[in-house]
Amino acid sequence: MSELDYLRQQVMRHRLSRRDFLGRASALGLSVAAATTLYGKTLQAATPKQGGTLRIGVNGGESSDSMDPATYGTQVHLPLSRAWADQLVEISPTDGSPVPGLAESWESSDDVKTWRFKIRKGVTFHNGKELDANDAAETLKRHSDPAATSGALGLFKDFAGIAADGDNVVITLSEPNADLPLFFTDYHLQIQPGGGRDAPDAGIGTGPYVLKTAEHGVRYELTKNPNYWRDDSHFDAVEILILNDETARMAALQSGQVDLVNRVPPRTAGLLGQAPGIVIENIGGRGHYVFIAHCNTAPFDNNDLRMALKLAIDREAMVKTVLQGYGTVGNDFPINKAYDLFPDSIPQRTYDPDKAAFHYKKSGHSGSIVLRTSDAAFPGAIDATVLYQQQAAKAGITLEVVQEPSDGYWNNVWNVQPFSASYWGGRPTQDQMYSTAYVSTADWNDTRFLRPDFDAIIKQARGELDRAKRKELYTQAALMVRDEGGLILPMFNDWVDGRSDKLMGYVKDPSFEMSGGYASRRCWFA
Repeated sequence: MSELDYLRQQVMRHRLSRRDFLGRASALGLSVAAATTLYGKTLQAATPKQGGTLRIGVNGGESSDSMDPATYGTQVHLPLSRAWADQLVEISPTDGSPVPGLAESWESSDDVKTWRFKIRKGVTFHNGKELDANDAAETLKRHSDPAATSGALGLFKDFAGIAADGDNVVITLSEPNADLPLFFTDYHLQIQPGGGRDAPDAGIGTGPYVLKTAEHGVRYELTKNPNYWRDDSHFDAVEILILNDETARMAALQSGQVDLVNRVPPRTAGLLGQAPGIVIENIGGRGHYVFIAHCNTAPFDNNDLRMALKLAIDREAMVKTVLQGYGTVGNDFPINKAYDLFPDSIPQRTYDPDKAAFHYKKSGHSGSIVLRTSDAAFPGAIDATVLYQQQAAKAGITLEVVQEPSDGYWNNVWNVQPFSASYWGGRPTQDQMYSTAYVSTADWNDTRFLRPDFDAIIKQARGELDRAKRKELYTQAALMVRDEGGLILPMFNDWVDGRSDKLMGYVKDPSFEMSGGYASRRCWFA
């Protein structure tokens, strides 16, 4: 991005005054008249306009998907849920802090074990019911019930009580948790009438758009909610198309069939960005592309074999070749510098075929190892898997690559097969990331990392208010996952989206792709 483009972006986000813009633009060589004209056009473009249908092309949707937020797991669910529903708390795209959603404020007891979330008044669901504290409490109770099989279940392990009290939802914890408001930014926790117990898949929420059509694995249609409680939606309608084939998805953007796409392949992002009318938006965040092995399933129940597989991957080559620089090197634990209290004392693991061969021989394994992959796993997943196969061969490890169909990958392969390619979008806090995917009781513990001693560390860190002590605990947790777990994490990815240059108001949000999933709220047409 040029300096001038940056200045225009700051004006569009109302972060730069006219005087400052003219001064800095003049310093770049523009005349006062030219700078004034450019400022006027930029300011005009920064004023949201109403109308039109936003069309989003998404990789990551299957025929087996559901509208029940508890079941959400594919990429389409992010922009879909942001369109039809709201959460108690949202996350700031600038600093990752919790900001009010349907909860207009919150407070905790001194020991951060009791929390009160005040529910916003004057909000109605799409079916006309007025939002109240009971709706929020029942939603949280449903997701905390193992019978709901919610992807957010792991977050509720220390919840001792959830109750509506007047305009408030009162949360009682068995252990202190200073990060609790950020828990409620999890995209599964969309507030539904009555908690969604009667019709969890009805798609009735308080969001800016009302669900009209749901053809799972094909398309979703939503229309503007005339009774929305805030003014951050500008389109008459939103259409989300499932375009799992990356070639078809990019072609749809170039032809104008859609206005925004996710998962632009890094290898073609530069070329696509040169096409007329196309803008590439990328930002680094907490997302990571991984290979996962089940620690409790042979042959991956042998830590020497797991260590061999970790040492047999060239992370720098993978970031350069597969991500084309749109990312950073990983270190076999799911935390990077985007997280508070990042454990920066842990040495970076590097490619070492000789050491990998040593651990492989020590494991006693022989023969090929089946590694399953698909384009659905992450952009460039097949290329990454083949590259991994070639790198591992130098250590005497034979990986048999099995390419699976995109449709059904998240139901039939991920969290089912013992060794596969996958991705994680990350979570707002270290505790939430570990609680969702690594503690023994987490439903999405996709490496089958079942360690009571690890669980105890996470529990202790959750209630530790001393930042230095908390960082040390997170360092211990990271080392345990890195050296004894089934996670092979070669790279943290940038989110890479493609949009029409007629789509304005896009905000770079490190939380998730497609402006944190909020493009239908934040954007408008020029």
